Amino acid sequence: MDTYRPLHCDLHDYLEIACLFGYTLDIELTDGQRLTARAITTRTACTREEFLEVETAHARLEIRLDHLLAITPRDNNARFGRVVLAEGD
Repeated sequence: MDTYRPLHCDLHDYLEIACLFGYTLDIELTDGQRLTARAITTRTACTREEFLEVETAHARLEIRLDHLLAITPRDNNARFGRVVLAEGD
């Protein structure tokens, strides 16, 4: 398993807003995968790794925050647009 790299604190706000309003997100992962899912909550594991819990049409998933490249809300009245979360992008 690769070493966890914490997300910058200011970027957490976007994830918290997405969860608060239950936004449906277009999610881009650092490995090139993409998915569309509704933001549910964030959580921190006992190992200090942080996750975004989302719900797709078929399942609930947890995505480690440092595997997120970008999120884009699909909701018309979203409070933000596309946000790049990975360092160096």
